[in-house]
Amino acid sequence: MWVCSTLCGARAPVLMRRRLLPASSCSRPVTASYSASAEPSRVRALVYEHHGQPDKVVELKDLELAAVSGSDVHVKILAAPINPSDINMIQGNYGLLPKLPAVGGNEGVGRVVAVGSNVTSMKPGDWVIPADAGLGTWRTEAVFSEETLIAVPSDIPLQSAATLSVNPCTAYRMLVDFEQLRPGDSVIQNASNSGVGQAVIQIAVALGLRTINVVRDRPDIQKLIDRLKHLGAEHVVTEEELRKPEMKNLFKDLPQPRLALNCVGGKSATELLRHLAPGGTMVTYGGMAKQPVTASVSQLIFKDLKLRGFWMSQWKKAHNPDQFKELILTLCDFIRRGQLAAPACSEVPLQDFQRALEASMQPFTSSKQILTMG
Repeated sequence: MWVCSTLCGARAPVLMRRRLLPASSCSRPVTASYSASAEPSRVRALVYEHHGQPDKVVELKDLELAAVSGSDVHVKILAAPINPSDINMIQGNYGLLPKLPAVGGNEGVGRVVAVGSNVTSMKPGDWVIPADAGLGTWRTEAVFSEETLIAVPSDIPLQSAATLSVNPCTAYRMLVDFEQLRPGDSVIQNASNSGVGQAVIQIAVALGLRTINVVRDRPDIQKLIDRLKHLGAEHVVTEEELRKPEMKNLFKDLPQPRLALNCVGGKSATELLRHLAPGGTMVTYGGMAKQPVTASVSQLIFKDLKLRGFWMSQWKKAHNPDQFKELILTLCDFIRRGQLAAPACSEVPLQDFQRALEASMQPFTSSKQILTMG
């Protein structure tokens, strides 16, 4: 679900805390202020020096591991997914762009190896995830500032931890922040097989909400329908079925949705609006079709529909770190109770990154590519 460049707004570079240093260019020895080996360590990382198509600009390079000082945390990355926002960032059409050269990846999970003397919120052995985008998780290990990380429980599945901070957070916030929904209310969404879409289905079930899930038609459509229903989807329809007059029969036994979640735009978004209950809200969080959202005047006047947007990075800016950690822990509770599973994933070794990048950009992708560091 690629985010259309017209949705991205002004470029706001993320300043990388540590400059990328190719190992071959480093002349000074690496010293460490922690009880681990002080020998120079080689980090393998996926780096891009300029924006462009990921398969053209991303390279696997050796970097130097910086020394740990007072507020630093040495982290061994365990797994990091490839998200649409990662691709957009590399292409240069995302709302946050890191200073180049940059290490790819905005999400993942790592294990703390060592900490500086001033670190209080985590310790060696803890699992940690990025507190915000732009950290650069596609690498074997790194030294980060304590404030850029959040400790997470290590008793949840690795894939769940690696994919926790983007899609499930987006799904939860959209379900609870825009409409005061009660058990039995319904939600309609497109791109329902995406990472966010799968999280919406599961969290909605946990909250007692019913879902209408729209997907694009494809050769293996029944297989996809079965998989989404296994996650808890009540209704799964194709884009073509959504446009048919017979769709009104669905609402004989189901309340009209007061919330629509749009990741596509174009005609798909128009159809979501058509099925919203009067006074309802459509939240747009992506633009896969790269087409504008169009609402008729009558929908705005006579149905009083509301159009909103959501970006998780913006939510973080408006809330303090403790609120984000509370959100993460809420999602971890869902995971422990078996109410939230990671999306379908394919684990790919870091050295095979080209295969993973290519797979992540294919149409009708139902499996998220996760880079494993070995």
